[in-house]
Amino acid sequence: MIRLLIADDHKLMREGLKQLFALFSDLTVAGEAADGAELMDRLRAAEADLVLLDMSMPGISGGDLIVRVKAHFPALPILVVSMHDQPLIAQRALRAGANGYVSKDAEPETLLTAVRKVAAGGRFIDPVVAQSMAFEASGLTPAPDHGRLSERELQVLRLLAQGKSVNEIAAELCISSKTVSTHKARMMEKMGFRNNADLMRYALDEGLID
Repeated sequence: MIRLLIADDHKLMREGLKQLFALFSDLTVAGEAADGAELMDRLRAAEADLVLLDMSMPGISGGDLIVRVKAHFPALPILVVSMHDQPLIAQRALRAGANGYVSKDAEPETLLTAVRKVAAGGRFIDPVVAQSMAFEASGLTPAPDHGRLSERELQVLRLLAQGKSVNEIAAELCISSKTVSTHKARMMEKMGFRNNADLMRYALDEGLID
């Protein structure tokens, strides 16, 4: 029996995964969490064989959360299940310590294969994402400009592109408005954005908006 812990801030996503896993006798959901802090609490309270982790959640998330989980539970496999199928996001998750990466657009069979393989100690990358990574590594597809951003700067870029204010972003990420403004200023400078319209245009062109 593979005990799964689902970490995703969307309740519908968590419920959908639970319904899928309930169809299989070798899979059981041992717990769920809606943000990074709740995930850490659940991991301390319940035994799990695999964490299914969304990259974008309130508070600590993404690579920072993967690093924190691995620091406290180094042997626990992490399978990222993300809205993003971009090589950059997958690479950052894997570098942080994730054992696998699957897009939320993947077929259920792909997700089930990933769950079983990663829980058994293997690694898995969504075939679509792996193909994009291969093309980028070969130089056939140029690396995106936002690859120069830190993970937090990229997160701020995406949230701004969704139309959220600095204060709203601060509340969602559980950081101060001043810190968000600092990340925004650095991101705008690195990307050469003159205004929010430039930011929005870029985010749409690069598919950075969920």
